[in-house]
Amino acid sequence: MTALLEMRAITKTFPGVKALDKVTLSVRTGEIHALVGENGAGKSTLMKVLSGVYPAGSYEGEIHYDGQLAEFRDIADSEAKGIIIIHQELALVPLLSIAENVFLGNERASNGVIDWNETNRKTVDLLRKVGLRESPTTLVDKLGVGKQQLVEIAKALSKDVRLLILDEPTAALSESDSQALLDLMLELKAQGVTSIIISHKLNEVRRVADTVTVIRDGTTVSTMDARTQAITEDAIVRDMVGRDMAHRYPDRERRAGETLMEVRDWNVWHPEHADRQVITNANLTVRAGEVVGIAGLMGSGRTELAMSLFGRSYGQNISGQVWIDGTQADVSTVDRAIKAGLAYVTEDRKSLGLILEEPIVRNVTLANLPGVSSGGVLNENEETEVSEKYRRAMNIRTPSVFQKVMNLSGGNQQKVVLSKWLFAGPEVLILDEPTRGIDVGAKFEIYGIINDLSAQGKGVLMISSEMPELLGMCDRIYVMNEGELVGELTAAEASQERIMSLIVTE
Repeated sequence: MTALLEMRAITKTFPGVKALDKVTLSVRTGEIHALVGENGAGKSTLMKVLSGVYPAGSYEGEIHYDGQLAEFRDIADSEAKGIIIIHQELALVPLLSIAENVFLGNERASNGVIDWNETNRKTVDLLRKVGLRESPTTLVDKLGVGKQQLVEIAKALSKDVRLLILDEPTAALSESDSQALLDLMLELKAQGVTSIIISHKLNEVRRVADTVTVIRDGTTVSTMDARTQAITEDAIVRDMVGRDMAHRYPDRERRAGETLMEVRDWNVWHPEHADRQVITNANLTVRAGEVVGIAGLMGSGRTELAMSLFGRSYGQNISGQVWIDGTQADVSTVDRAIKAGLAYVTEDRKSLGLILEEPIVRNVTLANLPGVSSGGVLNENEETEVSEKYRRAMNIRTPSVFQKVMNLSGGNQQKVVLSKWLFAGPEVLILDEPTRGIDVGAKFEIYGIINDLSAQGKGVLMISSEMPELLGMCDRIYVMNEGELVGELTAAEASQERIMSLIVTE
């Protein structure tokens, strides 16, 4: 197979930072090429160089595409050559139809008048290719995230894509939607479409990738060819983080104390449909120094349970009791839940966990402003000292606490969210998908933080869609299905098979 794309000695420098240092990447025609590395390794920067976001002249090195030197001036320039990028944050307009989104900026028109019959007909053809049966007139905001991802791919196919780049395409998808998307990538490969996939899910990488290139600290570390060698997760991880990770989860001494939090007969109804019960008679306990997991499929009610416990942030007609340290706690509002000793790290850190436009120093103190204030006046020096303390303790990789959070990698953003809640001094920390969208190196650091909290006698309630993560971190695991806790397993009893059997038999 000949190379469709060659990126040679790409170097990209920002003020004070060399983001890419002589990176090389060669992608063969018709293959699926995985690009992996820790958050901040330079993957997205490299793709922005390729797509023209960083135009020719703003970087050193050469791009050869389809046998010719390519100097893309902007995204439109690269798209004209068939290079299409689908970013992790989907670029769809929610209140436009599927057809309008698919051909946005690429309208089927004559003399300035859009031909809607042709637009809808071609959209149906494209949707069929990606496995969607929705009407082309359906509004995008009526679709789930998995189907929106397929609409993005249909949009790419409408532009005669030759090189499709998918940035963390399954990060927000359920297991079934993820598998469907990977199957589609294999189908597109059979049709001659070349793909680059950026992903932290190494099992998915191994399933579909013909070649894997690892980038670490802005340099190319290795390229593995599945045709000539067996590509293992351990080998990928070693090259990503620069060390062996025989133990993916840090060791800790399991020592559970007295019951710290108890939830009794917790019931929650849907916030918009008063006749639909979302959580039914949930009872659970978390002991001091214990990490307790909640396993379940997407839509089982795990996040709804967590949000309803934290200040009734979700649901209506909520009933039941929460006891913390042997006393019935008032968790009826977020402020009261925080005062009672609860903290909640949301699964959606960008929309609900952080103020992206604000610097680290502002985000870290958000949940406990009285802790850096006197007489209602914010002490900015004290705020900076607190933020610096957490920057060092959490190993947040940034030159300054005055860096905007939006400029941090996903792993470092998650550390800022954790810092915010730790500064609030909780007794029980609810973690909802705490490692979603971050790399294996950053995950290991987050796991270490969780272990430190348990060693301090805090209670941790962790929701995760990754069963190996729950099995590797938790002392006990509750299993949830259709809004009910259907089982409880100790660490010794738990296995993926036991968890799934509880889900499908209850």
